[in-house]
Amino acid sequence: MKKDWKPGTMIYPLPALLISCGNSPENYNLFTVSWAGTICTNPAMCYISVRPERHSYGIIKQNMEFVINLTTEDLAFATDWCGVRSGRDYRKFEEMNLTPGKSLMVEAPYVEESPLCIECRVKEIISLGSHDMFIADVLNVKADERFIETDSDKFDLDAAKPLVYVHGAYFSLGEKIGKFGWSVEKKKNNK
Repeated sequence: MKKDWKPGTMIYPLPALLISCGNSPENYNLFTVSWAGTICTNPAMCYISVRPERHSYGIIKQNMEFVINLTTEDLAFATDWCGVRSGRDYRKFEEMNLTPGKSLMVEAPYVEESPLCIECRVKEIISLGSHDMFIADVLNVKADERFIETDSDKFDLDAAKPLVYVHGAYFSLGEKIGKFGWSVEKKKNNK
C-alpha cells in the first residue's frame, strides 16, 4: 500500500557535480550541484539549478559561463566540502588541492582531477522559486584519456567510479546490470 506524502524532489540518484566558474584566478570558484541534467542532444544542452543567494550565482550570471565537472569516489570529500563552504570565505581550488585547467571555449576553469568536464555557455536563466535554472549550450567536453576506450572511442564512465547524490547522501554506483537496448536485443543463437 502506498501513502500520500508531501510534494518534494525525490527523483534520485542524481549526479554529484562540481561546478567551476569565474573568469580569472582571483574569482575562480567551485560549488556542488545535483539539480542538473541533460536537456537536448542536438544541439547539446544542459542545465544547472542554483539558489540566487549562492556566491557562485552572481559569478555565473555576470560571466554567463560555467563548467560541469563530473565527480568520482576520489573527489567525494572535495565535492561535499565545496557544497557546504562558501566561496565568499574560501578559495576552494586551493583549499581542496584541486587544479584549475584552462578551458578551450569558456573563461571558467575546469577541474583537472575530474574525469569529464563540460564547458557551458548560459543561453537562458529561468527563475523557478528557490532556484534559478541556468540553461546552457555545451560548447566543449574535456575527457580524461584514461577512460576513453581505444577500440570504440567511448567514454567508460563506470571505470572513473562516478559519485551520485541520493536524498542527502553520496554513493558510488553498483555493478552494471544491462545496457541501453539490452531488453530487446536479438540473441546470437536466435534465428
